[in-house]
Amino acid sequence: MTDAGMKFLAIAITMLAVMPSAIGEGWVVSHSVDGIARNPENYSKLRTTMILGCSLVETTAIYALLVAILLLFVAR
Repeated sequence: MTDAGMKFLAIAITMLAVMPSAIGEGWVVSHSVDGIARNPENYSKLRTTMILGCSLVETTAIYALLVAILLLFVAR
């Protein structure tokens, strides 16, 4: 395999880190909505925790994207 092919394979493997991030974010939102449906008076606490959880989970996807961009433009 050529150097360019190996570089694109490395980028594809790096971007596989986005899938667990998306699954985790969906799981966080799903359980938050379930908690709000069961206990509507705790809406503000659950919403705040959900937003914090989503932002922490989303950082994994952002780091994977950053690594993929670095591999694309910096790696030779």
